Order: sequence, then C-alpha cells, then structure tokens
Amino acid sequence: MKPAKKIRAKKHRGRPATGQGVQIGTRWPEATVAQIDAWASGQEDTPARSESIRRLVDIGLGKPASALAVTSAAKASSERAREMAGNAIDKLKDNKASPDDQASRKRRLVKGPEEFQNVRRDRPNRK
Repeated sequence: MKPAKKIRAKKHRGRPATGQGVQIGTRWPEATVAQIDAWASGQEDTPARSESIRRLVDIGLGKPASALAVTSAAKASSERAREMAGNAIDKLKDNKASPDDQASRKRRLVKGPEEFQNVRRDRPNRK
C-alpha cells in the first residue's frame, strides 16, 4: 500500500489583499473625476475619491444611508456631552485654585478615571 501524499496549500505570490470585495479599475473622464471630487469636498468628512465613488454608487442604487451618518451623529452627541460636562465642571470649580490647576482638574474629570478609559464607548481604544 502506498503512503498517503501530503496536500500542501498553494503559495500565494504578491501582496496580500487588504480590502474586502472585488477591486474594479476603470478610467474616468477628467470632467467626471472633477465632479466626484467636488461632491466629496462638499461632504462633512471629506472622503477619499474611492469612498466618494462608493457612496455615489450607493446613492444611485437607492441603498439606505451608510453607517457613516450614524457615526457622525454619535460623534456630534459625544462632543455635545463633553461640552455639557465641561460647563457643569466650570460651575463647580474651585476659585481659589490656580488657572493651571483648574484646567488640570477639569481635564482629568472629562477624561475619566484611568482604569475605565479603555472601556469607554465614546472614545477609540488607545493601546
């Protein structure tokens, strides 16, 4: 009886794929590219050209708004919460402390305790 052959995984050459989905390369007229760039510059977050094209295609296909709108709303609400916290802290500040000390205390209060900073949902993970 022959020994069983080992099946090796095929080696992939070149750079590994970084994105998900199919990559499509096309040539666009300069006027169209200028319109895409103009549309992108009018957006709040100024997306890159590839992201702009994706969004415009989604709009053309009638897909619902992406999660970007949700994240921008969440970002606005977290900024508003931070502003409200700062105003509340200003009302409670110690007038006898130096301005540097007051700013340091306010920064620590808004930032939160160190042991909870990595679990806050309104901030990106900082490792």
